[in-house]
Amino acid sequence: MKKKLLATLLTAAMTVSLLAGCGSSAEPAAAATPAAEAAAPAADAPKEEAAPAVSSDEKIKIGCSIWSSTDALGSQCKQILDAAAEAVGAEVQYVDTGFVADQVTASVEQLAAAGCQGIIICNSADSEMALATQTCNDNQVYLAQFFRVVSEENSPEIYNMVKESPYFVGAVHEDEVENGKELIRILTEEQNCRNIGLIGWVQGDATWLGRWEGYKQGIEAWNKAHPDDQATLSEPQYAGTSSDGGRQAAEALMSADPNTDALIAAGGNGNPLQGTIAAVEGAGKVGKVKIVSTDFIPDLGERLADGSMAAESGGHYCDPLFAFMMVYNAIKGNYAVKTDSFEEIIFPYIFVASKEDYENYAQYFVDELPYNQEELKKMSELSIEDLAKEAAIHSLADVQKRHAK
Repeated sequence: MKKKLLATLLTAAMTVSLLAGCGSSAEPAAAATPAAEAAAPAADAPKEEAAPAVSSDEKIKIGCSIWSSTDALGSQCKQILDAAAEAVGAEVQYVDTGFVADQVTASVEQLAAAGCQGIIICNSADSEMALATQTCNDNQVYLAQFFRVVSEENSPEIYNMVKESPYFVGAVHEDEVENGKELIRILTEEQNCRNIGLIGWVQGDATWLGRWEGYKQGIEAWNKAHPDDQATLSEPQYAGTSSDGGRQAAEALMSADPNTDALIAAGGNGNPLQGTIAAVEGAGKVGKVKIVSTDFIPDLGERLADGSMAAESGGHYCDPLFAFMMVYNAIKGNYAVKTDSFEEIIFPYIFVASKEDYENYAQYFVDELPYNQEELKKMSELSIEDLAKEAAIHSLADVQKRHAK
């Protein structure tokens, strides 16, 4: 069946980090069985709509499977989730996985065993969602993705499996292809860059693949429109999720092509971006090699002012908040989980390309959270459709308007 697309807003994005919070992460459980063994649901898997998971007076506990609850982006995710849990009187338990596949799948088993009635997950690959969904089916635990969505095109069996699960609530994510295209547009049109080096983080990561496709489409569009002024995009150098990896990848790209005038640090939690910046600084090429990223660093305002960063997209640390609310409402029985459609909330990006842009952004996304306790409480009563509408207006202008009231 066709996807039920709940909200689409293609704006541009960026986010920076708050002070890191302390994660209550547990140690990963033993490695799970290969995802292929769970590619299809068991014959007796429930097909009907699931009943509420808690009684009206029982405290809700939601698990969060995340790559890290303490790095730049992860700590922001944790802060907004902790605020949401406080607003609705729930509890959140975190398990950090480092994007290691067996730890991702084991984290779901661990959280289900810990008594969580719902789980939100940032997986690294579609294959992990087969085991995650089967575990949640077996334990009658609700599940939602954040920063991720199972690909119907690339993983049709897993897509159908999660769609038909009475415990898979849906996915909250961005349009990574459009984000990639927009960053290329900024580099080619606004920054006049033509030799662009590309730094990925983990091969096969679903979000990375979407952004990479967008970068390639952006280059193709530029070259088609400018036959006498062609731009190039390198093959990706992979940095993992470390600053040292980002530095080595950036150095390799600049060494391979001395004409490199831009680097895209595509993601990986902010650390590869820090290494990329250090490599450009070490080469004495600040301002000569433009850096753009979809990541989160605490000194972005200064970086944009001194030219060591050209632009950043993000602003989406609230993705897990909306996944939390989807799961919370399902647990409460506020709506039944559908088994004939794949529910998606597509989150907007915000672009920041100057110190002034950053200062406007920081006021409502860094210095304070974009939602207060009253707004978070109201969010816990919204339908999926209304949550999607709320996500679609998660822009700087709309947040400013709400706070001005």
